[in-house]
Amino acid sequence: MTTADRSPGVPPATLVLAAQRAGRKLTTTAKRAVHFLLRHEDSAWVWAARTAAVVPLVALVLLITVLAWKAWPAIEVNGLGFLTHSKWDTGNLYGAVTKTHGVSHPAGASYGAWPLIAGTLESSGIALVIALPVSIGAAFAMTERMPRAVSRVIGFFVELLAGVPSVIIGLWGALTLGPLLARDVYPIIARHAPQVPVLRYLRGPTGVGEGLLTSSVVLALMIVPIIAATTRDLLKQVPDLPKEGARALGMTDWEVARRVTLPWVKTGVVGATVLGLGRALGETMAVAMVTGVVLGSTARNVYGTMTTIAATIVSQLDASFTDATGFAVRTLAEAALVLAVITLLVNVGARLLVRRSAGTALPVGRGI
Repeated sequence: MTTADRSPGVPPATLVLAAQRAGRKLTTTAKRAVHFLLRHEDSAWVWAARTAAVVPLVALVLLITVLAWKAWPAIEVNGLGFLTHSKWDTGNLYGAVTKTHGVSHPAGASYGAWPLIAGTLESSGIALVIALPVSIGAAFAMTERMPRAVSRVIGFFVELLAGVPSVIIGLWGALTLGPLLARDVYPIIARHAPQVPVLRYLRGPTGVGEGLLTSSVVLALMIVPIIAATTRDLLKQVPDLPKEGARALGMTDWEVARRVTLPWVKTGVVGATVLGLGRALGETMAVAMVTGVVLGSTARNVYGTMTTIAATIVSQLDASFTDATGFAVRTLAEAALVLAVITLLVNVGARLLVRRSAGTALPVGRGI
């Protein structure tokens, strides 16, 4: 057996069997090479697989470590008040430099990230409330109601929407969507919202199209393709037999969807939702263009201007380099560390939820 006899991707054991069946004799060198490959092929594959599995973990640990190292001086100065205070003041960048706990910073510098944290959680939560039913409804329509040709076309455009750069969506939101909503939609909602503790948040001045609700709508448009495309692929994998059996027992299409189809794919839907939520939490340019980037205060109503952690970092990074002490940059690193921790907590919580739901039996026939 020569080198030319070996085809790419063919295991050496297969070549040995083929050569023996053909009555060909293997040279001593070929036998040694085959035995060497047989001994080391599995170990090489295991080593490569383990390396590939460890690389993301190492990257995550290095990312958190670098952020914590860069942010540690700011953590010492800002303390736990960084998470609860609202004031965001860089201090006198051209005046005297003071030291706190041995860390140099401009006089009067004071940072509080609570408005950033609240804006991040509020905008992502509202975006998820908007996007989740739209995404699941679109997935059901593409798999259950539309002809296959129409479903393919719409599915293509849904996936294409996921590839649109965020800066383009942000520019469209700032120039077109935001003013349109502020002029034609928000006033109607504000006038007719009930005066109850929760819905009262929908009343008040509607602004000019920059704010929390506009940011949430833009984020929803950005995460709908992720959730919808994943849910559509999951729904295609649901067997027809349970659905046909449920219909034979007298269930309506709505009951089949609610009691058979959705429980069958609920674990995957949770995973897709977490992917969309992660995109919403970390979105930067699109949100920075429609929030108004107001530091130091939270939105007074759902239309009010605000900011998020990611939008603050991208909008303040250039100005922070004018701080000769580097304290402003370290504070932004602390904000990035907070965002990373929030994202990790969301993913860990979703993982626990998926594990819990995956262990339950499918509720086929429940309520009959």
